[in-house]
Amino acid sequence: MKLEIARALFLVAGLAVTTVAIAAWEEPRAVVFSKAEQAEQCALPRDVKQQQAQAQPDQDLLLFLFGLRQGLRPFG
Repeated sequence: MKLEIARALFLVAGLAVTTVAIAAWEEPRAVVFSKAEQAEQCALPRDVKQQQAQAQPDQDLLLFLFGLRQGLRPFG
């Protein structure tokens, strides 16, 4: 096979892969949710709303995040 034919086939194959990748890539748009829209979609019972207001963050969260960050460092 001549070099020019091989180059042309490689170019066509590359363009085909790029076209399929662009067609398959669907990035969601930025959407702003309002509190009124959320209330219409899923109404929570009163006891659940009160439990959410009383929830306290875990005291070990910062330690957990630090441990995750240490695990991302490369060895050496």
